[in-house]
Amino acid sequence: MSKSDLAQMIEAFDRLEAGGFTMGPDWETVHTICQAHEGERPFDWGHALCHRIEGDDGNADYWYRRAGKKRSGSIADDWSVMKAELTTA
Repeated sequence: MSKSDLAQMIEAFDRLEAGGFTMGPDWETVHTICQAHEGERPFDWGHALCHRIEGDDGNADYWYRRAGKKRSGSIADDWSVMKAELTTA
């Protein structure tokens, strides 16, 4: 796993959080990074959150299963849990 890509994903999610988790360039950045690392659990988890932001819950649930994770409540709650885990790994 590329620590650089993981750091970029975290930074882009932070920007998404600051913008209220809306679609746009930061969403595209996160989605592209996650797709490039399909099969790596942290990125599959990020992929799940991307699709929650997009409003595609079926696709999000698929990626949560692939990542071995479950929703933590709101999108903001999910990001808080994900960021805490990814930054202490």
